[in-house]
Amino acid sequence: MRDRPASAQRIFQNADRSTTEAGYPILYQCLKTMFFNSTSNRIKGTLVFFLIVTAVASFAYTHYLVEKIREKEHSGVELWARAMEYNSKPLYADTRSELSAIMVEISTHDGIDDMTKNRWIRSLHRAESDLSNASLDFIASELIIKNRFEIPSIVVDEEGNILGSRNTGNRDLDDRIIAEYASLNDPIRIELGAGDMVQEQYIYYGDSAIIRTLQYFPFVQFGLLALFLGLGYLSLSSIKRTEQSNLWVGMAREAAHQLGTPLSSLYGWLALLKEQNNDQETLQIAHEINSDLQRMQTVAERFNKIGSIPELKPKRVGPLIRQVMEYLERRMPQIGKHVTLSLDVRSDKRVPINQELFAWAIENLLKNSLDAIDTRNSDARVHIQAYEHNNHYVIDVTDTGKGIEKKHKKEIFNPGYSTKKRGWGLGLSLTRRIVEEYHKGKIFVHKTSPGGGTTFRMMFPMNGNGNGRKPDYSSRL
Repeated sequence: MRDRPASAQRIFQNADRSTTEAGYPILYQCLKTMFFNSTSNRIKGTLVFFLIVTAVASFAYTHYLVEKIREKEHSGVELWARAMEYNSKPLYADTRSELSAIMVEISTHDGIDDMTKNRWIRSLHRAESDLSNASLDFIASELIIKNRFEIPSIVVDEEGNILGSRNTGNRDLDDRIIAEYASLNDPIRIELGAGDMVQEQYIYYGDSAIIRTLQYFPFVQFGLLALFLGLGYLSLSSIKRTEQSNLWVGMAREAAHQLGTPLSSLYGWLALLKEQNNDQETLQIAHEINSDLQRMQTVAERFNKIGSIPELKPKRVGPLIRQVMEYLERRMPQIGKHVTLSLDVRSDKRVPINQELFAWAIENLLKNSLDAIDTRNSDARVHIQAYEHNNHYVIDVTDTGKGIEKKHKKEIFNPGYSTKKRGWGLGLSLTRRIVEEYHKGKIFVHKTSPGGGTTFRMMFPMNGNGNGRKPDYSSRL
């Protein structure tokens, strides 16, 4: 390759620097505003906050309802216990016994006429009934003790022996169920009998089906709410990505269109320059201008292909990679880089690719590696290895740069992510789009360590899409 004249070298260096510094801030801010603002994070934060507030409110209100229902259930069990106590204690037993004896004596007495007997016996029956309070017996026996409440409960004696149970289903009646109920509610004490014949029993009771259902309700509500919010967020994210993709495609094609007119004009001026100046220095400058114009034409064609279905043709990738490397080697002195580039092509098979987009992806990876390398390092190098493996063409780009922290491995392909102060963060994102969307391949960080360099791996299907099957990218060679 012929060197540029010193005067031309200074011109191009200044042009490179001025182009970068002049137009950069405006484009950078535009792209940041359109693609990489924090709206998405604010939306996610708002949704998470709303979900947490709703969950806390639901749990609090459900806890309030459960406590209220427990109070009512405790009152019901307490009433049941008091009813059993009432039935176990005969009221006015001696008086009622004497009344019964009097009724027998009256009915057998010969000195009293039948009408008087019947009147006295009816009066004594009413008195005995009032003492026995049959209506309360009915309430205690039929409405309370046989009451239909659905609270699971167990009655035990003073020694803890189970005497009876209610609404326990098919559960085994043992100490475990007693311990479970005791952990939920304090037992209720019952005194059965009267006088010296008093017996103590205890009622242990658990939670009714209503309480158990209410306790699970907040989790169900939280899950459904999270599901709906997640689906809504995914839908919004999908719409946003589509809009960003369409905007990116529109910008790329508009840039290609805008570059077309001045490129055609520059080619005309270049031809005129060659015709009117035949000295060696001018011709050399014209040659370099022509090379850069061809480069600009290639860039315009790349932008024009964004968003369209690329035409994939079987190509040998080795010469294409070498061509990109030679171009960057010519540019490195101008940007102050002194890095060794090397290539090892172990397979010369043809791979279905789009030549312009493939070269763009390789160029982006190489530029990323060059940016990551400290040129003060004596071992500053980038090595590319290309080979075939499992019906895929694999390309490894390895550098001796600063490496990538583990927490950033998944972020480096996101639009806008850049470690450079004035970086756009579009190179790797665009490379992933070229490899995965246009070529149905895969790109990922194969290995990296802080200070130990990085290896990017690209995998391209050898037969379009693996004979109709989705390629298996889980293999880590």
